[in-house]
Amino acid sequence: MANNFLALACVCNDGGSSSGHLSPRPRYPSMPRYPKGVTAAEGSSMDTMAMAKAYFCVTGMTCSACAGSVEKSIKRLPGIREAVVDVLNNCAQVLFYPTFVNEETIREAIEDAGFEATLDRDESNERNVQVCRMRIKGMTCTSCSSTVESALQAIQGVLKAQVALATEEAEVHYDPNLLSYNQILVAIEDTGFEATLISTGEDMSKIYLQVEGVRTERSMRLIENSLQALPGVQGIEIHPEFNKVSLSYKPDLTGPRNFINVIEETGSRRFKAKIFPEEGGRRNTHRKEEIKQYYRSFLWSLLFTIPVFLTSMVLMYIPGTKHGLDSKVVNMLTVGEIIRWVLSTPVQFIIGRRFYSGAYKALRHGSANMDVLIALGTNAAYFYSVYSVLRAATSHSFKGTDFFETSAMLISFILLGKYLEVLAKGKTSNAIAKLMNLTPDTAILLTLDSEGNVVGEQEIDSRLIQKNDVIKIIPGAKVASDGFVIWGQSHVNESMITGEARPVSKRKGDTVIGGTVNENGVLHIKATRVGSESALSQIVRLVESAQMAKAPVQRFADRISKYFVPLVILISFSTWLSWFLAGRFHAYPDSWIPSSMDSFELALQFGISVMVIACPCALGLATPTAVMVGTGVGASQGVLIKGGQALESAHKVNCIVFDKTGTLTIGKPVVVNTKLLTNMVLQEFYELVAAAEVNSEHPLAKAIVEYAKKLRDEENPAWPEARDFVSITGHGVKATVRNKEVIVGNKNLMVEHNVVVPADAEDILAEAEEMAQTGILVSISGEVVGVLAISDPLKPSAQEVISILRSMKIRSIMVTGDNWGTANSIAKEVGIETVIAEAKPEQKAEKVKDLQASGCIVAMVGDGINDSPALVAADVGVAIGAGTDIAIEAADIVLMKSNLEDVITAIDLSRKTFWRIRLNYIWALGYNLLGIPIAAGALFPSTGFRLPPWIAGAAMAASSVSVVCCSLLLKYYRRPKKLDNLEIRGISIE
Repeated sequence: MANNFLALACVCNDGGSSSGHLSPRPRYPSMPRYPKGVTAAEGSSMDTMAMAKAYFCVTGMTCSACAGSVEKSIKRLPGIREAVVDVLNNCAQVLFYPTFVNEETIREAIEDAGFEATLDRDESNERNVQVCRMRIKGMTCTSCSSTVESALQAIQGVLKAQVALATEEAEVHYDPNLLSYNQILVAIEDTGFEATLISTGEDMSKIYLQVEGVRTERSMRLIENSLQALPGVQGIEIHPEFNKVSLSYKPDLTGPRNFINVIEETGSRRFKAKIFPEEGGRRNTHRKEEIKQYYRSFLWSLLFTIPVFLTSMVLMYIPGTKHGLDSKVVNMLTVGEIIRWVLSTPVQFIIGRRFYSGAYKALRHGSANMDVLIALGTNAAYFYSVYSVLRAATSHSFKGTDFFETSAMLISFILLGKYLEVLAKGKTSNAIAKLMNLTPDTAILLTLDSEGNVVGEQEIDSRLIQKNDVIKIIPGAKVASDGFVIWGQSHVNESMITGEARPVSKRKGDTVIGGTVNENGVLHIKATRVGSESALSQIVRLVESAQMAKAPVQRFADRISKYFVPLVILISFSTWLSWFLAGRFHAYPDSWIPSSMDSFELALQFGISVMVIACPCALGLATPTAVMVGTGVGASQGVLIKGGQALESAHKVNCIVFDKTGTLTIGKPVVVNTKLLTNMVLQEFYELVAAAEVNSEHPLAKAIVEYAKKLRDEENPAWPEARDFVSITGHGVKATVRNKEVIVGNKNLMVEHNVVVPADAEDILAEAEEMAQTGILVSISGEVVGVLAISDPLKPSAQEVISILRSMKIRSIMVTGDNWGTANSIAKEVGIETVIAEAKPEQKAEKVKDLQASGCIVAMVGDGINDSPALVAADVGVAIGAGTDIAIEAADIVLMKSNLEDVITAIDLSRKTFWRIRLNYIWALGYNLLGIPIAAGALFPSTGFRLPPWIAGAAMAASSVSVVCCSLLLKYYRRPKKLDNLEIRGISIE
């Protein structure tokens, strides 16, 4: 089931999905389109100029206004194409033209905005470079390979290209933002050679080793030289201050155990090496440190604030203590005022310095954030209280009220709110943490002799597993690595990776996924994908990438946050002025003024309350927290959603285009009938057909080859050599076998090659189509000699899924390259009314575009290479997880279980997520629309109710927490109940 998904080697969409990519439109329209000093004519050529992407860790951001400030600072630089700042994960990704600006300048711009920034080189390198390998046919000498290599290196976006004549392969390192592997294939073919894709994605792994026993720099250089001599080592970085070595290597050729052995042998066992603690935990480490900081700050604040609260609001009502606190020190200055002043000062300036710092940095760059509101509100309360105290100390008759408890309690409650907020935000990324913890700590490595017998076993760190190692998996243990079974039988629970609840039977030759649990029986597996290549690592990268991408709906919050704080400050000042003037001109009765204050102090309290109750944070958290939880929940249910764009588009889908083979059907067709039209031996017939089809990746071709194998009764028979092989997409194949031209395909292919289709063959084809079978004609030396009938069973729940989609008011259409008869028969069986058959890949994409032009929001569900153009063209591309790597790369959503009902799960989850986002926005906006008037005293004239500033601050903190908690409720998402009631009928194919 997960066979092909294990080969998922690319998280980025090559032009297919907008997830993971940056918006082409800058968010600040006032910015110049081109860098300073560049004319429009020169600027117009910048679209073809090489771009680079950099990732920065940014610390100190507290809300979306901070993110906007950072984003604006970056975008003011020349040469910036786009910048996306993620306040939730404290990071920024920048797309820029290196000709005009570099990473260091960008980093300085972020720091000038008042935040700490560090360039994440590992992240930038890993996400900016993609590797694809291609097989090139037709090269005969070094001149050929040099021509291809030069052509590849001349392509903009290609960073490195190597062409090997001996293996007839090319390895190309390229920037996926500028280039797709399809363009590379075209470039090779333009040089006159035939190219086919072998693999795409990051082909190298990276590891960090801690070396003990090194005392001199010379020793580190010696170790570096020894490691460099190993085959497969691509790059080495030495970090002497930590005694750390980082290596990039090809897992096909070497691995971590080899590195450790070389290091220890270099120092004659004087050096010891071990794997350095995981680099991937940096985000979690930062989150934990942030939680600790807020927790410590809150406790210290509480230590000073509780006495301030007691002296101002509790002890003043106890006769004995009231007398002591009201004792005069100088003139009208009392002991209580001095105590409150002394205790609130460290809260205001030491514990609350983060708010001053944040406000200063924001204002310096012409923006305003939550820190500005807090700093203004607490300063107003604190410095008015200081004025009151000094006035009391210098006057014999002044009777004023201090607000020291307001500023201290305000800071304490806001710190509590921020602590709860970062705690809750940490839980939104639990899905990634759980995935990363699936891999077992240790593994049992087997040593085999030349005949494959086990001669020894040892327990090793699972991170030391290398490609082609044989690992023993005992019952109840986790599978330590992606691989395939070479011995044993068992059932493996893959629910933690694929969401598939039922244990999957495993026997020799079956694939297994690292992190899954072996239920019974002992398995020996051969590791095929380790480290960053593993399915688990790539799922983690995909989910991380999805959570980084902004949903388009978030632009709404970004627009509001730019004007929010200045507007709140204006409303706050207007509130204070209105109440102050109303009091001065006796516009309300004096009885409204509390006995402990005057009209100015009452107005000041209203103004401060307005300032601190408004919360821009809740708006900024509304979308990203829901997207993070939604994508995490999807991953746990076997539905990988590539970001907010995919989520937003999926919830609007009203039309789904289904491919047939492998999507509506099982995808493993079998030959059910063979009719020979000439006097020919069946085995000889199938030898010629299989020799031609063995070079094709099409499911029907594989079915023919598998059937031919059974006739030969061999697992890996040697077929005759096929020359001049040509695959005609959507039609069939042609090759020369034993000097005979063999054509295998549909009727159109025969017509194109002037092969006459006899009436007998026409009748057999018509009969097959009526039975929902695919008829394939075989021509040898220009004569049709046989007809094959191939059947591909429907997926168990296909009919019910189409019915449920209809009840959800979603239209279903089938587009297939198969013939009309088979397509109509399948469509009738599942309940699809609109059918397009015999469609080539580009025609599938055209149909999708036609539907979009008619106003439909289209999802395309497919699994093959020929579905990729349609997956890219659709508003939402949905790839079946067991499909090809190319389809998975092109899609926005990947269904790992290959179950059709997960299409409904994906749409339902996106709808629930966006309902939650809307709820967050309603709450965040409603809170501010309701809270600000109450804080301004709207209820005071009629009810006498007023909101003290410290309660307003607590409400502000609670609003952010409530939005995050609202998003966290998505963790309890359950797929629609009608899916649980589906009768899943098992289909077994021998």
